[in-house]
Amino acid sequence: MQLKPQDFVVALKLVAWGDQRWTYARLAQELGLSASEAHACIKRGLQAGLLVQNHEALAPEVAALAVHEPAAIYRVARRKRVSGEDAPADNPVRPHARQLAEFALHGAKYAFAADKTPSTIGVPTSHSAPAFAGVFAPGSEDYVWPHPNGIMRGIGIEPLHPSVPFAAMQDARLYEMLALFDALRVGRARERGMAMERLQALIDPSAPKPLKGPVRG
Repeated sequence: MQLKPQDFVVALKLVAWGDQRWTYARLAQELGLSASEAHACIKRGLQAGLLVQNHEALAPEVAALAVHEPAAIYRVARRKRVSGEDAPADNPVRPHARQLAEFALHGAKYAFAADKTPSTIGVPTSHSAPAFAGVFAPGSEDYVWPHPNGIMRGIGIEPLHPSVPFAAMQDARLYEMLALFDALRVGRARERGMAMERLQALIDPSAPKPLKGPVRG
């Protein structure tokens, strides 16, 4: 089993939803995936330990929907926090908060290294994303996910999956986490430190706060 970038996106989407009830059809629709892709992502996420089974959920829910749906067109256009143990029982799976946070902060940037492109039009990401206006110190370079309907010119970062710009526009919290992850991949030392702290708080809010030391770079 090899974890794919879209599996990580699906896990972050479930974090963004928190304790909302969801279906595979909705998951696929909001992420711009087919139903079969969404099921495959959940399966690999479970195998990798990024997700955990809700034992109270009905088993057929997990295996349902073998139907193929046409791929979506990728257009750009407060959750209540819960621990990994108290998600709604009728959701088939939930994020494993501690392990997902560990992977996001320390492993994913190596597993899914950033591929940069020349300056292009696209959707702002990393410290350039709208959620971080006034949070990160202004940088000399803006970063974008290349997209013909983008709103900013900057250095291109290939998104984790072609549907990421579309998916981010559907969900501000998912957008924030994806942009924070890009800050871990391409940001300067100060941006990486801030992104790590904020991403940890979003994925695993019950984790102990890290001790702060001097940040260089």
